[in-house]
Amino acid sequence: MFQFYLLAIFLLSTLSFFFKKRMPFQSGLISIRLLCLLSFCLSSIISYSQDTIPRKKIGLVLSGGGAKGFAHIGVLKVLEEAGVKIDYIGGTSMGAVVGGLYASGYSAAQIDSIFYDTNFDELLQDYIPRSSKSFYEKQNDEKYAVSLPFNKFKIGIPVALSKGMYNYNMLAKLTHNVRHIRNFNQLPIPFVCIATDIETGEEVLLREGYLAQAMMASSAFPSLFSPVEIDGKILIDGGVTNNYPAEELRRMGAEIIIGVDVQDDLKDRESLKDATRILVQITNLEMINKMKEKTKITDIYIKPDISNYGVISFDQGKEIIKKGEEAALAVYDQIKKLGTENEVQHLEKVDECLDIQGITISKMDNYTRAYVLGKLRFKAPKEIDYNELKTGINNLNATQNFSRISYSLEPKDNGDELKINLSENENKTFLKFGLHYDGLYKSAILVNVTHKKSMFKNDVLSMDLALGDNIRYNLDYYIDNGFYWSFGIKSRFNEFNRNVKTDFNDGTLFEQTGLNSLNMDFTDLTNQIYVQTVFIQKYLIGAGLEHKYLRIETENLEENSRVFENSTYISAFGYLKYDSFDNRYFPKNGWLFSGDIQSFLYSSDYTKEFERFSIAKGEIGFAKNFAKKWTLKIQSEAGFKIGDDSVNFFDFVLGGYGNHTINSFKHFLGYDFLSISADSFIKSCFTIDYEIYKRNHFNFSANYANIENNLFETGNWFSKPKFSGYAIGYGYESVVGPIEIKYTWSPELPKGFTMINVGFWF
Repeated sequence: MFQFYLLAIFLLSTLSFFFKKRMPFQSGLISIRLLCLLSFCLSSIISYSQDTIPRKKIGLVLSGGGAKGFAHIGVLKVLEEAGVKIDYIGGTSMGAVVGGLYASGYSAAQIDSIFYDTNFDELLQDYIPRSSKSFYEKQNDEKYAVSLPFNKFKIGIPVALSKGMYNYNMLAKLTHNVRHIRNFNQLPIPFVCIATDIETGEEVLLREGYLAQAMMASSAFPSLFSPVEIDGKILIDGGVTNNYPAEELRRMGAEIIIGVDVQDDLKDRESLKDATRILVQITNLEMINKMKEKTKITDIYIKPDISNYGVISFDQGKEIIKKGEEAALAVYDQIKKLGTENEVQHLEKVDECLDIQGITISKMDNYTRAYVLGKLRFKAPKEIDYNELKTGINNLNATQNFSRISYSLEPKDNGDELKINLSENENKTFLKFGLHYDGLYKSAILVNVTHKKSMFKNDVLSMDLALGDNIRYNLDYYIDNGFYWSFGIKSRFNEFNRNVKTDFNDGTLFEQTGLNSLNMDFTDLTNQIYVQTVFIQKYLIGAGLEHKYLRIETENLEENSRVFENSTYISAFGYLKYDSFDNRYFPKNGWLFSGDIQSFLYSSDYTKEFERFSIAKGEIGFAKNFAKKWTLKIQSEAGFKIGDDSVNFFDFVLGGYGNHTINSFKHFLGYDFLSISADSFIKSCFTIDYEIYKRNHFNFSANYANIENNLFETGNWFSKPKFSGYAIGYGYESVVGPIEIKYTWSPELPKGFTMINVGFWF
């Protein structure tokens, strides 16, 4: 451009000299005109130069650092404010997540909103909604505090705390607008991220593939998230090998590099007080040395002051974002020089409907296609949204049958083809442990062995053994066939000893003996075979046959009168269930419905009084979070016998508190366990729960009931409740299950009861 200036000045000087020689009297006027011409020429030359000289390409490098990567959002806000147009983005770990979203077209403000709305507790825990578990999985999984892989008589530990599926589903939805792009150079902003091959220790450059999967691989922090498989390589967090991919952006064409470094600095001896911090320091040594070299090729280096935050400080995201803004503003003069009149990008919300035209599932050895489709709960062709896709993937994840789950959306017939890649869990055997205490069964330690693929595809064998005051076991073998009929076999043994205020004989025994309670030994052995399936994708419907051995005896009576019952029964049963409670013990939302009927067809008839009869019972309930921390839960139950007569030992028996019931035992606050009995009942319970602090609950309950023989024939079921009870209590959701203490009382009784429950019920 300097040469243009010299040429223009030379031409105008020559012209001016010429006119002075030829027309001396008009030389002043001509000089003014020539000066104007000179100004016009110079402005035209400058304008031409600015239009034709290309703007230098700018690359943005975002390092990894876990939650500290929130600072990247603050830096992006300042860059947008300065009008800086980013031409290339490279990121690692959290830098890959933020950078990938920005490369997809989101603005800094939009990314800020995304992270603000994300529940990071659920993300880190890989939260699976209870609704994603099948009825079998709910029953079989909601009673263990610890689950460990078991192989060749050796107990292992999980590969990671989380498979990362919560994060994967979220990123897949967020990148919907670019879901069909497989070359990251074709994104709104060309993008590259870094992962590490855990088998070779080599750096892996990711600039092709399914964007959500690439971001997941780059951010798969070891031990926290499971490795991600891409093209046969097992990948983990890229920060292990390259936490600051500046050279890659240079090779892509970036002429100016803006780098944001959020990784930890080396700590002094005062900060290295425990083994964890020392291990982190060792891990950071090489990364920090590499960073010193890479800053030399960085034109604008931004280092937010986030030393007071950790890699999991997600609850302090706002503060960290602010630190990023402050660091960028500190070099604002340098940034502003790169600014243009660039309009801030903003990704418009698009229709996130997926027109699934086909479903491809990777080859499996132990599970069928029908099993997978049954968990997905949709078949192609089908229009779904991302919530339905997320639900289906959660259903697969909830089975714990797959160590890795990934998927991509490919274009097909103006719609999408869902490609699912499943890695079957090599660990087919698991040891699970739990513990529990309650007022009926007392204390117990639960040991469970679960084995999958025992004899057939899709099957699972589970054996519980409760060791404590009352030995119990539960054996369950189940073949899950998805949309088709599934099959199962159950065997259960229960026993307990209890002072009870019902004699299973309409109170006549108490009148004859003058006693007001009996110390009962109760033994129940139940075996079932059954079939069941999911009806209209929500309801569980099933039927089966049952064999039961029942023995009830007491030491309070003479030897020839001690045994009340010692019979074997054969019965047929059917049931319909629906359960959408979000939490079994402290639900905030959802519905519950169950109804079943059982017909007793045969008995060895110890009492010589058996006649065929049936028992029908049902339950309905709902929970609603009506304020930030307040939840209302309402449950109603009813049951009655069908037939001219029934066996008294199968009467409905009310009293006590808990979640695990057998036969026709029903809990009723205000009364001790097994206090009231009859062949028909109806009851309702109302609970107000206030979550004082996270996982800490204060609640108040009131329940009312009518219970008597032939209740629904007399019409007394609709009369004023004859029995009532109340409870006030505290509950805590611990790692071993709920810990609850309740004081219950009834206006019909002279004293109340304190009831304690510790651990999951089984």
